[in-house]
Amino acid sequence: MAESPRITSVSWGEMTVEGLPPGKDFKLWPGGGRPWDWTETGTRHSPGIQPADVEELLEHGATTVVLSRGMDLVLQIDPATLRALRDRASPCTRRRPPRRSGSTTSWPGRGRWEVCSTPPAERS
Repeated sequence: MAESPRITSVSWGEMTVEGLPPGKDFKLWPGGGRPWDWTETGTRHSPGIQPADVEELLEHGATTVVLSRGMDLVLQIDPATLRALRDRASPCTRRRPPRRSGSTTSWPGRGRWEVCSTPPAERS
């Protein structure tokens, strides 16, 4: 399976992702990604990330979904989004992923993430 593009830097209002032009917010999945336009699904800081925001990730084969709460933890995650992910994945955990230099599992910047993964037996 292809890896998701690597986030190389994060600063207030700008992210740099390998293979994509700099931008503010992104949706990344195995083998690609695109800028994330909150207005597509009506996302606002509250109630937060919508189920429709993550559907595209799953359609592109993501087996682990990482939802950023932003630099200052202002962006919420709609409870319906977590329910939808839990219905399709193993339990979600609220944590800061480990930083592993040079790895696609290295997420720079501050903040907290919601991490949901499908069980290994369900991965293709």
